[in-house]
Amino acid sequence: MSLSVVLQGSPTELEDGISLADLIIQLGLTGRRMAVEINAELVPRSLHADTLLKAGDHIEIVHAIGGG
Repeated sequence: MSLSVVLQGSPTELEDGISLADLIIQLGLTGRRMAVEINAELVPRSLHADTLLKAGDHIEIVHAIGGG
């Protein structure tokens, strides 16, 4: 079974019961500095594993880029 979300502005199908941490792993973003919002609410890194994604969620991932 799958669920429909909007990821980075694009409709995306994900497996039902996936956590935010699982999505980050699937996207190959583990260990990177980033901020994640679901439905315009910032999700702290400490809650990624406990945050289950739901149909209709709007997910935005912003990568931190250093520079000088």
